[in-house]
Amino acid sequence: MSKVENGHTLGSEIFAEGCDRYFNTSGYFLRLHRRISDAGHPAWFAPYVKLERQAALIEDYSNTVIKGILQTPAYAEAVYRAAYPREAMREIKRKVESRMARHSVIERADPPRLWVILHEAALRMIVGSRETMGEQLEYLLGEIECPNVTIQVLPNDITPASHLPFVLLTPKDDDEPTVVYEEIRHHARVDASVSAVKEAQDVYNRLRAGALPPEQSEALIRSILKEITDEHQPGLLQRDMGEVQLQRRNGRRLRRMGPRVRAFRHRPHP
Repeated sequence: MSKVENGHTLGSEIFAEGCDRYFNTSGYFLRLHRRISDAGHPAWFAPYVKLERQAALIEDYSNTVIKGILQTPAYAEAVYRAAYPREAMREIKRKVESRMARHSVIERADPPRLWVILHEAALRMIVGSRETMGEQLEYLLGEIECPNVTIQVLPNDITPASHLPFVLLTPKDDDEPTVVYEEIRHHARVDASVSAVKEAQDVYNRLRAGALPPEQSEALIRSILKEITDEHQPGLLQRDMGEVQLQRRNGRRLRRMGPRVRAFRHRPHP
């Protein structure tokens, strides 16, 4: 609460709703929260944020980076830093806070169902650092525990039905149509046409069929996490590896020399 009051962080929607209940302000803090949150997103992305809030079902396919609503702050910062290398740190922080605020959509009392298909490549790509990636994978494993979140992994040895990411959003209001959202750099397209949505749904169903079941997907995420955190030893420098190899060679040389020393040991004459 202190950080929110002092402007160091943006509170969640749940925090804003709590303020409205306490001060009896009829949604003022929630509306203010959403305006501030939207200000951290580019104009072309703002329509998606509104659709995301109104959705009953979100079906996402991500093949390069993990979906924004499931990102950790460190992972999101690394993504933004790579995309905007000349951006001031305060602007990067503002973007990260806006991205983190989106997570409140799946924290509310009536959250949408979130179904995410992640390409294995997105899990193996090191974003930021091994520590950042390890933290991100641990966070994903925690999100899997949420009853409204399903994550499937599309293995590297399966040819994907789509080479581009996209999202299907089905609104709560039955009178509103399902839409497909796609984007390229600095541009986005929201298409509610029956043909476009039907085609996207067909592609998504084929992706879902090719992906691992949720339980096997969780096991694969754990396996990749283990590879990153255990097997690669991130703090080992190249010169340390050279020293280890030298010690091993010396050890082998000493073992070979041992029998020779004993073989030429001086024996007394009879």
